Amino acid sequence: MLPGMHWLQSVDLSLFKFINVGLSNPVFDRVMPFLSGNRWFFPILVVGSVLLIWKGRRKGFVCLLMLVLIVSVGDGVICRNLKKSIERERPCWAVEGANCLVGKSHSGSMPSSHAANWFAATMVAFLYYRRTIWITLPLACLVSFSRVYNGVHYPSDVLVGAILGAGYAVAGMWDLNALWQWVGKRWFPLWWRRLPSLLHCGPISDPEKAADATNVSSTADAHWLRLGYVYIAALLLARLIYVSSGTIQLSEDEAYQWIWSKHLALSYYSKPPLIAYTQFLGTKMWGDTEFGIRFFSPVIAAILSLVLLRFFARVVNARAAFFLLLIITAALLLSAGSIVMTIDSLSVLFWTLAMVSGWRAVQEHAPARYWMWAGLWMGLGFLSKYTELVQWLCWAVFFMLWKPARQHLRRPGPYLALLINFLCSLPVLIWNAQRHWITVRHVAERADLSQHWTLKRGLGFFSEFVFSEAGLLNPIFFVAAIWATVAFWRRSRNNPSFIYFFSMGAPLVLIYLLVSLHSRVQPNWIVPAVVPLFCLMTAYWEMRRQEGVKIKPWLVTGLGLGFALVFAGHNTDIAKKLTGRYLPVNYDILIRVRNWSEVARVAGDTRRELMEEGKPVFIIADHYGLVSQISFYLPEAKAAVLTTPLVYFQSSEFPRNQYYYLPGYSSRKGQNAIYIHELARDKPKPISPPARLKELKAEFESVEEIGVRNVMYHGRVLRPLQFFACRNLK
Repeated sequence: MLPGMHWLQSVDLSLFKFINVGLSNPVFDRVMPFLSGNRWFFPILVVGSVLLIWKGRRKGFVCLLMLVLIVSVGDGVICRNLKKSIERERPCWAVEGANCLVGKSHSGSMPSSHAANWFAATMVAFLYYRRTIWITLPLACLVSFSRVYNGVHYPSDVLVGAILGAGYAVAGMWDLNALWQWVGKRWFPLWWRRLPSLLHCGPISDPEKAADATNVSSTADAHWLRLGYVYIAALLLARLIYVSSGTIQLSEDEAYQWIWSKHLALSYYSKPPLIAYTQFLGTKMWGDTEFGIRFFSPVIAAILSLVLLRFFARVVNARAAFFLLLIITAALLLSAGSIVMTIDSLSVLFWTLAMVSGWRAVQEHAPARYWMWAGLWMGLGFLSKYTELVQWLCWAVFFMLWKPARQHLRRPGPYLALLINFLCSLPVLIWNAQRHWITVRHVAERADLSQHWTLKRGLGFFSEFVFSEAGLLNPIFFVAAIWATVAFWRRSRNNPSFIYFFSMGAPLVLIYLLVSLHSRVQPNWIVPAVVPLFCLMTAYWEMRRQEGVKIKPWLVTGLGLGFALVFAGHNTDIAKKLTGRYLPVNYDILIRVRNWSEVARVAGDTRRELMEEGKPVFIIADHYGLVSQISFYLPEAKAAVLTTPLVYFQSSEFPRNQYYYLPGYSSRKGQNAIYIHELARDKPKPISPPARLKELKAEFESVEEIGVRNVMYHGRVLRPLQFFACRNLK
């Protein structure tokens, strides 16, 4: 340790004890925890942000943008990495007798993120609104003091945090302004003229500079396109960072399809093969990690956005294309597909690529290669999701509604597309032909067509489907899309692009609307149709804007609501900061991607307890999701997934899922096993016996219930698991 460090540490510790213990009193005991964090902070922050933009206009927006960028990067990158590097233990853990008035965190103590955030925000606000210093500086000092009083930081932590936050705020503003000076003048000269500096927020006052900017060869469309490119790149980076952060864990389907990627085949029990090959490639590049499994989801979203931006800019204009990207990002259903790697990500991509190629194909005198591309994309779409077959119905609707397009039916193009699509479907057809068309039977069972229909049941499913789509697609844009779908017939029935967008989306939605009158329809089943219908909506309302209709308030409201929902949907724990409480488990949309590693740990501990009897023990679960998640998150199971699996789905005489076609546990004769059954969360009492327990008893000499173990999340029961000890496989 450097000379003098002991003296500094002793001063730091003495000052901490003086503030934390010596100044202790009932008033501070109530006030200081409130200053460190309270349920009113984020609502006040949201209201303040709205007022800042409303009153400050351009200046307020730039100030808010600076605050968001600098504080988020400072907190999430600079402070977090410094804490990990320094690894200073917090005083609430290290100092005996310390009074801790708030939650004890195990993250590093140096520097204080609270102090850094508040002093960074103070510097940014001071630059744009000088008088704010009289409010923000005292608040920053009080919050910093509260961190010491509450026992979670040393005085040196908040001092370093304050200096660091103020420093990177000044550096960040200078860097962002310099970047705008360089990029803005070259890429966005028309906008740069109106905002040449992010620090002063005024137009160019020097006539020579204004003339120089005007002389730059550029158009408004070019500006919107470039802004779209920047937006796509920034969104890709943000999504990759989020995927790598570990904020959420794998969904059951992701883990299930990861197992498929370890056993590549022509097709699978419930889905086509492309999802398995995509995960195989991602994990080959990045390893068997959450990031490896999900890597291609943000990449696919970026490719989709780039294609849509350029396509829509040609068909409508670049401004509308940019706002189409914003609208898609502000729809929770589509935004989720840019994070979670499921078949929907691939399906939406190939449906959209087929739509774009098809539009070029139906133009007069278009070469046949566009039809071939459309056929290839539809073929790859079929290898992603069977819903892609409906796109041929969409084509039929378009030919029926737009007479000039029918000339292509007398040419080879559409038939080449159909041939290519058929060739792409051969792997699925061959695999199913060898297995008695098991996928056809599975899809029929999922459709629930054998159920008896009643009016009450049908209306219930229908309303559930409509309201879930309204929430997941953004209520404002949901209504705007329906309005555009109905209203364009009166105003633009002769516009081929409007009819084309309608034809590429409406048939699929109408099919599932009808199905929902009989059976439950999952919200994601219509997701390929959302992009063309959002294209129709954006094109229609852009036309109305050009006619003088004021749509800006509704657009801003929709985007604001959408981005808020998407932000909250990426981490629902934000509810704790807004209300002081976590969401009830049943209302948390991220519950399916929470704490599977803890499930695997509990399963592993139970297995090791049974191993004390001296025999090898494997794991059986009665749901494909449990099998897959434990296989991924239990280290010894993941290591053996390609050799001798440790986790199995319960054996059966007929296929229930893909595990029927994978190696089973029949070779483990004489060994013991633990059997796991997940109980209903609302009815945590053990059910005796589980539905398949009788089958299990026929396989083992004895099956004994060993209790229920709850997997918790923030003190709430997340998954109650019932365990059985199975001895001596026959």
